[in-house]
Amino acid sequence: MPVIKILPHPEYCPQGAELKVATGTNICEALLDNGIHIEHACDMSCACTTCHVIVREGFNSLNEPEEVEEDLLDRAWGLEPQSRLSCQAIVARDNLTVEIPKYSINHAKENH
Repeated sequence: MPVIKILPHPEYCPQGAELKVATGTNICEALLDNGIHIEHACDMSCACTTCHVIVREGFNSLNEPEEVEEDLLDRAWGLEPQSRLSCQAIVARDNLTVEIPKYSINHAKENH
């Protein structure tokens, strides 16, 4: 089973974490199933950017992003070349290191 190492995040995972996950799981599901309550305002339907993560290690082992994901990522806060929407990034056999950005663009949470 691959391991996802989550870098510390002050709100979602202050101590960081290491999660053993099944191949074929998306990163968002893996986080949620392990008590890391990352935002996912569109219920993982690839319609927002609230589950944006940066894959620090293992990026090339993930499935290729589809055009709709790439278009949405253009709106994500803190976009980097290794950015993915965690709801669309499928874990393969390689271990991953993932960073949850400090901010997200979530109008519901921000009361807009």
